Amino acid sequence: MAQSAQSSTETDWVSRFADEVIAEAERRAPGKAVVVASGLSPSGPIHLGNLREVMTPHLVADEIRRRGIEVRHVLSWDDYDRYRKVPAGIPGVDPETYGQYIGMPLTSVPAPAGSAYATWAEHFKAAMVEALDELGVEYDPISQTEQYTSGAYREQVLFAMKHRGDIDAVLDQYRTKQKPGGKKPQQKQVDEAELEAAEGSGAAAEDDGSAGESGYFPYKPYCGQCGKDFTKVTSYDDETTEMTYVCTEDGFTETVKLSEFNRGKLVWKVDWPMRWAFEGVIFEPSGVDHSSPGSSFQVGGQIVHIFGGEQPIGPMYAFVGISGMAKMSSSKGGVPTPADALKIMEPQLLRWLYARRKPNQSFKIAFDQEIQRLYDEWDKLEAKVADGSVLPADAAAHTRAVRVASHELPRTPRPLPYRTLASVVDITAGHDEQTLRILADLDPSQPLTSLDEVRPRLDRAENWITTQVPADQRTLVRETPDTELLSSLDAEGRESLRLLVDGLDSHWSLDGLTTLVYGVPKVMAGLEPDAKPTPELKVAQRTFFALLYRLLVTRETGPRLPTLLLAVGADRVRKLLAA
Repeated sequence: MAQSAQSSTETDWVSRFADEVIAEAERRAPGKAVVVASGLSPSGPIHLGNLREVMTPHLVADEIRRRGIEVRHVLSWDDYDRYRKVPAGIPGVDPETYGQYIGMPLTSVPAPAGSAYATWAEHFKAAMVEALDELGVEYDPISQTEQYTSGAYREQVLFAMKHRGDIDAVLDQYRTKQKPGGKKPQQKQVDEAELEAAEGSGAAAEDDGSAGESGYFPYKPYCGQCGKDFTKVTSYDDETTEMTYVCTEDGFTETVKLSEFNRGKLVWKVDWPMRWAFEGVIFEPSGVDHSSPGSSFQVGGQIVHIFGGEQPIGPMYAFVGISGMAKMSSSKGGVPTPADALKIMEPQLLRWLYARRKPNQSFKIAFDQEIQRLYDEWDKLEAKVADGSVLPADAAAHTRAVRVASHELPRTPRPLPYRTLASVVDITAGHDEQTLRILADLDPSQPLTSLDEVRPRLDRAENWITTQVPADQRTLVRETPDTELLSSLDAEGRESLRLLVDGLDSHWSLDGLTTLVYGVPKVMAGLEPDAKPTPELKVAQRTFFALLYRLLVTRETGPRLPTLLLAVGADRVRKLLAA
């Protein structure tokens, strides 16, 4: 497994992890493909916090692939997990009706009403699969339902049952026990909201199969009558693999041969390390739900040795927030998913947000006005890349955003500023002909000839305006002049409007109108149009801008004035500003 020379990307966190993973793979399994892993539970909408579970190993795997080294990114769909609760705010889901399915595998629960898919698991997997494809994420999907029900893990299950005493001894070190005096051992506290933010990863359930009257068993059957996991193993014979269980939900009892039985799974704290050993995982990140003693990642680090494997290396990843929203929890409903984000931003921008921050650094994804600033920042980065002034770490994050090892992601041919596109579709209400007219006027020296040149960015901006901007913040251009306000203006106010109107034709471009609207207050102050602003001049400019907004859109704020003037059109501007 030869490592090729590194480029300037060596300064970024992805390359540093890639170095560690390659070295660890050489130590553990020389000559074999490097295996990195993610796990997602389709228990509800898979949100943008869960995306970090996939993007972190994806970026590392992609860097390894760029170096010509064979790598597998295993994505385990934890679709054989139990249905734990009914998430809030899911269309087509009645909480009372769906409550009857709690305890069943996610692949046995019906999909929400109106879904194109048969099961709950498939319904919520589908949106994520589509988003990952758009993001350029390459992975090997593994359905845990298929793995368990096909008997793929049969040897591992029998092994775990045979060594249940060893597993129980490890788990027992972490179980909360009563100390003399009634005090429980201290455990590191994790923010409850951040624990909820981890929902959607397979690591969310912390079941360890605690011992009952009949001893400890790390296996949980699904009941042969009700299909749920409210079961307890009451006896097991290591030689014959004969297992008896009882369902506490309906009293059903069954005796089966575990060597032939496929309707159940190992409890999570045993299941996860078993898979590390089974797949030979070298790298897998973990969420905040693993930062406390006794969590599945920490305990798994000891249990994996029982299965003859080693714990993966990998960071604990931090919280991903939404600008303008509370912390994410898929159980509370309304949590943005990667599919939601990709409706308002291009894949490159979303990839960049995950690539530029180390996994242990939290960050926010903007669904509010902040998205315009993020796009401005991205466009500045693109300009620096183009002129060669970009810093190495920033260049690396940019490279990881725009392409994967095998190909470059499709991009907007002519990426006009997002805020400009948003303003135009806001004013035109998405009317294509008007939009093209305005955008063609932005730069008369290189007029736009087709909206295809600014897609898909234009479509993302339009989606943002129509789905994320409240109606009372949308821009509505006046139909008729505000005669009352116009008649109340003094001579100075009327003169400033005349200067603007008279200069429209000779300044009719984005740059020209920018010079004009900032220049009118300068001329009114007896200065040259290119004079540097003073504090007094800035006040005069703000006053002039507020007047224009009131006359054009009835508010004192709005889209950037040059863009607004282009969108309204010269004739209509003259009509509305005629004092």
